[in-house]
Order: sequence, then structure tokens, then C-alpha cells
Amino acid sequence: MQAKTKGNVVKGAHSAFWVMFCFMLLHQADKLLIGPLTTQIMDTFEISYTQMGAVTTGALIVGAIFYPLWGWLYDRFSRPKLLALASFLWGTTTWLNAIAPTYSVFLITRASTGIDDSSYPGIYSLISDYYPPKKRGKIYGFLQVAQPFGYLIGMVLALVFGAAYGWRNVFYLTGSLGIVVSFVVFLFVKDRPRGSAEPELSSVEHLERFKFSWKTVGELFKKKSLIILFLQGFIGVFPWNVITYWFFDYLKSERGYDDTQTLLTMVPAVLVLAAGYPIGGALGDRLFKKTPKGRVIVGAAGVAIGAVLLWITMNIPMEAHLPFGIMLCATALFIPFASPNVLSSFYDVTEPEIRATTNAAQNFIETVGSALAPLMAGIIADRSTLGNAILIICTVAWALCFAFFIFAVRFIPKDIADLKEKLKARAATAAG
Repeated sequence: MQAKTKGNVVKGAHSAFWVMFCFMLLHQADKLLIGPLTTQIMDTFEISYTQMGAVTTGALIVGAIFYPLWGWLYDRFSRPKLLALASFLWGTTTWLNAIAPTYSVFLITRASTGIDDSSYPGIYSLISDYYPPKKRGKIYGFLQVAQPFGYLIGMVLALVFGAAYGWRNVFYLTGSLGIVVSFVVFLFVKDRPRGSAEPELSSVEHLERFKFSWKTVGELFKKKSLIILFLQGFIGVFPWNVITYWFFDYLKSERGYDDTQTLLTMVPAVLVLAAGYPIGGALGDRLFKKTPKGRVIVGAAGVAIGAVLLWITMNIPMEAHLPFGIMLCATALFIPFASPNVLSSFYDVTEPEIRATTNAAQNFIETVGSALAPLMAGIIADRSTLGNAILIICTVAWALCFAFFIFAVRFIPKDIADLKEKLKARAATAAG
């Protein structure tokens, strides 16, 4: 029997959403601390931009390696229990990173934090079984608000708590929170039958009969829209990693901002960025009701407008603080539009029992490409300027993403229709 619902929302959906939101919020704060703490860490170990870029690249490479394993585990076993394990790993590896006495040890322990960084496919897969397709863009958008809010919390911790007590104590704090969250997830989040939120399967009992299979995974690579979105993902995370890990240092070292000016500039931008996720997701949901191309169209618009606005922003004179802050906020509104729509598009064309694996494959491809982004930015910065590194990598990447979205528009309607027919056939077989 399916769980009772209130309207179109499954019982327990809201509590699962908020626990997962808190998981992502605090985990992102921990993960993204490395950006605003970059200057302190570089001073502690007396290292160059290139060496600091290698720290972030190492964690991204480890995360990429673990994505396929996490995806397979999530599609086979209890997702809440695995998420609790991921949270516990987050806490312990962050503590190890805090006690690192030398740069070499710091490089290794920071890389180990990538293990839990690749655990998010389980969150999105679980939430897809609590909310129907027509609501997923908005729900994923609200869930992804945790990322910029986590960034904001990390920024405040770094610039206020870190400035007073040092970067190691910040890591002790966020690592401890990870261990607390692991117990909350383990005790209060329940799993759901895979595919239970799909309209075509709403009357089907015993959905567990549809199990993970490598044959189904292999068929993913026959879906043209999915292949194009995979390629888009390979390029699309380059800008995020560059901005996340280098923008604070850019404001301080090249624009001459002190901690107060940095906060006054970044807090509004991050708040606007947070709003961009649910706005982009809701626009994608609305256009998706009119055309199966809707989510991809919104994603294409987001990266195109974001690239243009970033180019304008980065070319504003150094002394023009207010115009720079205003344009940074305008850019921040549009650049998250693609994220909830790409994720929803993946789930619009893939079978429920392999969604975590699909998401993990996407993240693996993204991370393999973008793992080099912080290092590339460091190399360009050592030879030119950090501002040029950020601008070149972001605008080129978003231009390529726009082209991939345009190609995806052509193929995604057929892939969505094919999945609906397959789910209907499953329901008919189960009824018979």
C-alpha cells in the first residue's frame, strides 16, 4: 500500500525535506569554508595559489571516485542509513583536516573530505519518491537554497569566528555538527519505495519488484538528451568551483576589500543567489507544464544571462564598490537557474530504481571535469590575475553550456515520452 497523502504530498515529505535541507545546509557550510579561509590557510602553511588550488582539486578528485559507489549503494540499500553514514564521515574527516600539522598532511586530509561530498545523489533520489514530477523543480530549487545559505554561514564563521579563534577551530565546530546530523538522519528519516511518487505507478503495490540492474543503467547512454546533459554537466561546474574557492581571495587581494566590505558585498549576493534556485525551479516547473522542453529552456536562459552579467560585473572599475555589488547581485540571480532544472530533467527521463546511479554518474562526470578548475584558476592567477582567471573560466564554460542546452531541447521530449510509456507498461503488467 502507498503511504497516505495530504493533497499531492506524501505523509512525511515535509519532515524528510527539512532534515535533508539541514544536512545540506551544514554540510555546505563545512565544505565551502575553504573559500573564505583560503588566505588564513595559505598564511599558515606558506603556500602559493597553485598549491592551494591543489588542495581543492584533491578533494574533488576523491569525490569523483566515490560518486559511482555512492550511487550504486543508494539504489540498492536504505538511503537514510547511508546518508547517516555520509554525515558521520563528514564530521570525522573534517576533524582530521583540522589537526593537520603540515601542508602535506593537510592536502591528504582535505582530500579525504571528498568521500562524503559525493553523497548527495541519495538525497535527491529519496526526495524524488516523496514529491511528484510536477513539483520537483521547485522542491529541488528550495532544497538547493541550502547551498548558498551554507556558503553564507561558512563565510560568517570564517570571517567572524575564524578571525577570532583560527581556521582549525572552525573545522572542529563544523565537524562536530556533522556527527550530530548523522544521528538525526538515522533516527528520523524514513525510506520510500522507489518510483512511488510517479503518477503512472500510483496504483502499483510492491514497487520493490523493480530492482536496480546494470542493463537498465546501460540503456541510459542510448538517451540522447541525457548524453547532452552529461556533457553540459562536465563543463557546467567549472564556474561554481572557481567562484566558490577563489572569489573571496579575489575581493581581498585584487579589489582591496577588508572583511567588512567583503561581508557587505557577499551577503546580499548570496541571498539573491539563494532566491535564484527556487525561482529557476518554479519557472522550469511552470514551463514544463506547457512543453517538455521547458526545464531545458530555463536552464539555457540562466547560463546565457549569467555569463553576460558576470562579464559586465568583472569589468567594473575597482573603486566603484556600489555598482560592482549591484551587478554581482544581478548575476547571482540567474546563474542558479540551470541547477534544479537539470536535476529534474535527469529524473524526467530515468527509471526510479536507478536515479541515484544516474545522478551519481552526472556528478562523477561534472567532478572529473571541474576538479581541475581551482587548479587551473590558480595557474592562470599566478601568470595573470585572479580576476582574469575567474572571468575566462566562467564565461567560456557558460557559453559552452548554452550550446549544449540548445541541443538538448531537440531530444528531451522523446526521452520523456519513452519513460512515461515504460512506466505505464509496468503499471499494466502489475495490474494484470
